[in-house]
Amino acid sequence: MSTGDPAHDGFGAVVPQPLSRIQQIAGQRLHAAWTQIPHVTHHEDADLTALDAHRQARNAAHPDAKLSPLAYVVRAVVSALQAFPKFCASLDPDGKTLWLKRYVHVGIAVETPKGLVVAVLPDADGKSLGELGASLADLAARGRAGTLKPTELEGSCFTVSSLGALGGVAFTPIVNPPNVAILGLSQARLRPEWIEGRVEPRLILPMSLSYDHRVIDGADAARFCMHLRTLLADPNALGAT
Repeated sequence: MSTGDPAHDGFGAVVPQPLSRIQQIAGQRLHAAWTQIPHVTHHEDADLTALDAHRQARNAAHPDAKLSPLAYVVRAVVSALQAFPKFCASLDPDGKTLWLKRYVHVGIAVETPKGLVVAVLPDADGKSLGELGASLADLAARGRAGTLKPTELEGSCFTVSSLGALGGVAFTPIVNPPNVAILGLSQARLRPEWIEGRVEPRLILPMSLSYDHRVIDGADAARFCMHLRTLLADPNALGAT
């Protein structure tokens, strides 16, 4: 089949694969975000060793309500957004006003049969760790089933995109307007770390924070990530029960 494109015509067979409506819309929005927002990405590692021990013990005690590491990360993100309100905001189109949001609706990138979407977990600041875990599991399940409602894809103030067990050591997520920042999570891996004079195996989570440099500077990003890192290293500081 001829495509009319000399870049690949004449070299072999090609097959057309139309993009879904969701993919087309997402592509347009991502292109606009990438070209209109001055992106910077800050990379940081979080030590999940103690947190994962807490998670496994909790899951063993509550096998019908198991938590993923993402629930803990969202709990930490809520705290960071409250500590650093600039990250829970939108920049006015005139570029002169920053709208600080008094609600904490966290967007979660989820897979659907027709492409990636950002489902919204509303009022994350009012949910317990168990409620966060249940809500995240529900959004992921309904995303895979393709039953998310359009209204559940609106209103986020910050986005989390997790590659989970898929792999990767770092990536540069694209800010999801009208958000001013997005946190990317790569695969947590055991790594040798120097702890109090000796080498120990630690479970390390790579985090990648992309942000709108018109609103957030490098010092802001570093402090935000260090806040996350501190909380994720200590389940007690995170208030995990």
